Amino acid sequence: MTSPFVTTAWLADHLSDPGLVVVDASWHLPNTARNAQAEYLAGHIPGAVFFDIDGIADTATNLPHMLPAPADFARAVGALGIADDMTIVVYDEVGLFSAPRAWWTFRAFGASKVFMLEGGGPKWRSERRHIEAGLVRRNRAVFQPRFNTHAVVGFDTVRDHAQNSSRQIVDARPAPRFHGEAPEPRAGLRSGHIPNSTNVPVSLLTEQGRLKPVDQLQTLFADRGIDLTQPIITSCGSGITAVTLALALEQAGARDVAVYDGSWAEWGAHKDAEVES
Repeated sequence: MTSPFVTTAWLADHLSDPGLVVVDASWHLPNTARNAQAEYLAGHIPGAVFFDIDGIADTATNLPHMLPAPADFARAVGALGIADDMTIVVYDEVGLFSAPRAWWTFRAFGASKVFMLEGGGPKWRSERRHIEAGLVRRNRAVFQPRFNTHAVVGFDTVRDHAQNSSRQIVDARPAPRFHGEAPEPRAGLRSGHIPNSTNVPVSLLTEQGRLKPVDQLQTLFADRGIDLTQPIITSCGSGITAVTLALALEQAGARDVAVYDGSWAEWGAHKDAEVES
């Protein structure tokens, strides 16, 4: 399969495959008053394990859900019963919100057969497919991490590119936050954007919980002045929707896309970071 997505029909037909694991990677913004883990326990796709985006992360930093060390990731997902050679199908209960972050994380650590469920949990439920409750426990597995250093960039790299415009920086936050017209939801962050960055709000990339068609994405990026043939760095508030943006760019034809993991949670608080509005 060349698409990053599988359909609900495909998943229903393969749920019992021994080499397949389903992963609920739901995560919600604090202002939604939703508890992803509680919702998982109340009902999820049969056999799905819960991937805690905030828990399977670098806990030594105060930045939210940063990538953990490869060995820590391998230990955490191995305990969930996920091996690097399995077919991994990730979904979330919004449709296409946090699943891309987990999908990207598995890919960044070397999983080669990782996909997202098209339409996610909402589509599965709308088709009245089976749901089960409770915690799923799988036998421990061995995940051999192979970290892709090209998938992610840090503060210093982004600052260098922002200063000399040597790589396109694209921000997925809503336009009012990008332009400094609305406050950041996290305390202590300045308002505005990374110098020489371009705004493509994630809300423009999806429709009814699915990624928009490739031709529409290509038109959108062209209208925003994004050159898909040149290297791109994506950013957002905390590294969640930056991945959805990276996914959309790749689907539109970009081949050199990296995610700024710290995103505005880091940049907006960093004393050495220049801010534009």
